[in-house]
Amino acid sequence: MRERNFCVALEPQEISELTRILTEAQVAPHGTLFREGEPADYVMNITRGAVKLYKLLADGRRQVLGFRFPGDFVGLTAGPEYAYSVEALTETRVCRFARRKLDTLRERMGRIDKRLLELSIDELTATQEQLVLLGRKHAEEKLVSFLLLLGQAQVRRGEPGEPIALPMNRSDIADYLGLTIETVSRTFTALRKRGLIALDDTTHVRVLDRTTLENMAAGLG
Repeated sequence: MRERNFCVALEPQEISELTRILTEAQVAPHGTLFREGEPADYVMNITRGAVKLYKLLADGRRQVLGFRFPGDFVGLTAGPEYAYSVEALTETRVCRFARRKLDTLRERMGRIDKRLLELSIDELTATQEQLVLLGRKHAEEKLVSFLLLLGQAQVRRGEPGEPIALPMNRSDIADYLGLTIETVSRTFTALRKRGLIALDDTTHVRVLDRTTLENMAAGLG
């Protein structure tokens, strides 16, 4: 459990109680942590790797809802079933908390309940950011905003801000931003040709002109 995400506001005794109810699991790349509609028996904290959250639409199309990294929780839900599916992008390790046992601790320990509420608010904020990306920005602005947000998230996790790691593939990015794979690939190429980014490989991006990219993300470029 990453301190920045969950345990920073807890007392040692509370952390000890949490440790007693957790189990660990490792998931291979492309493995499923849980599927939409399954009983929401566990809440999971990612300790290594990266995952994507997605929903399948009635016509078979996929909407990627977001990406989660070490320190993040998945599976927080108010209902009895998971509201989305989660797939590992890389070799991923998680701590799993049985939901019924966690709910018992939440009733006894107000700080745990408060911390989980804060995490739920963080998740709502991330959803709002995605709505802005999908609703008001064109392709270049969407991709630039996405890259800058990933870099900022790395810094919050205590990692270097660059290069920006992309454990997801171009199809995942397209399904998150509401674009086609071809548009995502063309936009990466255009940004590189303009000297704004450098592509070390398909999974790492370096920012070469941050000021211009930030202006673009704000709709000023």
